Amino acid sequence: MSTLRIAAAQSISVAGDIAANIDIHLKFIGAAHQVGVNFLVFPELSLSGYELPLLKSLAIKLDDTRLDLIRTLVKETQMTVVIGVPLAAADGITISAITFFPDGTIQTYHKQYVHSSEAPYAVNGERINLKYPLGGESFALGICADTTHSIHAERAAATGASLYVASVLVSESGYAKDAALLQGYAKQHHMGVLMANHAGPSGEYISAGKSAFWAPDGDLVVTALGTGNALIIATKNGSTWSGEVIDVTL
Repeated sequence: MSTLRIAAAQSISVAGDIAANIDIHLKFIGAAHQVGVNFLVFPELSLSGYELPLLKSLAIKLDDTRLDLIRTLVKETQMTVVIGVPLAAADGITISAITFFPDGTIQTYHKQYVHSSEAPYAVNGERINLKYPLGGESFALGICADTTHSIHAERAAATGASLYVASVLVSESGYAKDAALLQGYAKQHHMGVLMANHAGPSGEYISAGKSAFWAPDGDLVVTALGTGNALIIATKNGSTWSGEVIDVTL
């Protein structure tokens, strides 16, 4: 893959409505495919919304047939797509990411550092970081509060991943601090860092939007100016990154 186009889907989720959110995901995947995106990541809990009291009733299993629409479109478009879901586990509910690969396979990642406000509703995932291939690059995942723990980024870098991909829900009040951490990880570990934030309110939080990508030297390549449905795209040609923001109409 001589040119790689990765993108954050800055999307808004309908509270507790998985069917409606699957439709939103399909529209974003289609829009990303139209502009040649190879890899697309959605925000934290994008499939359910950040609705903590509802997580138990909304939790899905990996064999949920509602996911088939996403799996099929991923295979058709030959993209790699990461979505945010509550997953039913043996010991509770995990705040998770499902990665759909072009060959029809999937992989799961579970939030390792559940925030104290989430602890009544979700359990920590195993503290292990894995990397996955993406063209000539590779990526490791993190979910929101994971990225506030420097050891998490260190473990991601130790896998050899060249991209650190974060699905988040970050408010305006927390954005500057969290963005500075992500920028610091890019520079310190020489990883590109892609962050996908919600496009609007979810649960009790008002998202800041401003999804972004930082190059491995820490330079900010592209960011959304605020909220709203958009694709935040970073393109690598050779060793050079460039960026663009494309509004998405649902």
